[in-house]
Amino acid sequence: MGMDVDAYLARIGAVRPQAPTAQALAELHERHITTVPFENLSVHLPEPIALAEDALVDKVVRRRRGGFCYELNGAFAALLRELGFRVSLHPARVHRGDGRFGAPFDHLALLVDLDEPWLADVGFGRFARRPLRLAATEPQADAEGEFLVLDAPGGDVEVRHDGQPAYRLERRPRELADFVPACWWQATSPDSHFTQNLLCTLPTAQGRVTLAGEQLIETVDGKRVERTLAGQELVDAYREYFGISVNEAPSPGFFPAAGPRPFPN
Repeated sequence: MGMDVDAYLARIGAVRPQAPTAQALAELHERHITTVPFENLSVHLPEPIALAEDALVDKVVRRRRGGFCYELNGAFAALLRELGFRVSLHPARVHRGDGRFGAPFDHLALLVDLDEPWLADVGFGRFARRPLRLAATEPQADAEGEFLVLDAPGGDVEVRHDGQPAYRLERRPRELADFVPACWWQATSPDSHFTQNLLCTLPTAQGRVTLAGEQLIETVDGKRVERTLAGQELVDAYREYFGISVNEAPSPGFFPAAGPRPFPN
């Protein structure tokens, strides 16, 4: 059974493009990144994360959830292909903030082949709302800041955000199944950022709204306001700000230091 493209487009509030153009890609990208939250609730509920296109699309469209990079960019790639875009999946190593980059397959991003190659990434949390020109040598302005795409050692591409490295992308395309081991590690290892933190975030017209554990963080026109929520307040906040329905608020899971644990079947 094929994807219900109209349902996916309705989920992100987008219209079906007449042709796979750069403008159409930009509009789809911005609609996706501003309506489908970057979140890791599945890690802490816990619930299985299946890197299969039908499961990813079902999670975003029917279940009206978000996800992290492998899920969001995996689902978005499936939508783009259905709309006639030529899309490839690429692994990236995320910058750790100490001058080093993480492991291969740390992140999944997309390259879209149009009149020129475009970097599309709806699964990095705070990132460009519109695709980036891969071949551009000058800084690219975006609602989320300034982005720069540079050549890196080994033929990789380094992406910088407001002057700071974000990640290094491999040019070699991969299949979704190639990301399964890294996705499993990110979702189960006690050393993973995603097991150590509970996060749900969306950009807004005025800034950004984030639930980080029990902290609701709203940034409006550069002004940041934080509130601590509990119990039903958290359940209501997930629904009000992110459109996510949960019976009870997720809480950070327990990931034994002895090693990663599998999800329950």
